[in-house]
Amino acid sequence: MGMAGEDDVSEFLRQNRETADWVESVRGECESDKQWRHRREFILRNMTDFFGDEQLPPPPLGSNHRGLDRLLAYSMVWSNHVFTGCRYPQPVMDKVLNMAENIKVTDAPVHTTRDELVSKKG
Repeated sequence: MGMAGEDDVSEFLRQNRETADWVESVRGECESDKQWRHRREFILRNMTDFFGDEQLPPPPLGSNHRGLDRLLAYSMVWSNHVFTGCRYPQPVMDKVLNMAENIKVTDAPVHTTRDELVSKKG
């Protein structure tokens, strides 16, 4: 899905009500609007890789769909990394950053890693 940002996401969701309803069902209870907006874009951009083009709306939550579980897990990893500075094993980081390469997060917090803190003390 070649989306260029927030406007395209909104437009896509307006045209695809079932998918719009579905994606709201996977929102975490304690996610801020900002976090959810970006994670939702991540999910929508990567859906076809996990479900195939014909699978719209995506499988329902709790359906034990392996692709769905993996996509949601990757979306959480990416969101946690961007918004809370969590680090994951390098292959996982490479995967999620690649999946998110077209997503512009202009207002993400800046995190200092433990390694950076340690190296600054020298």
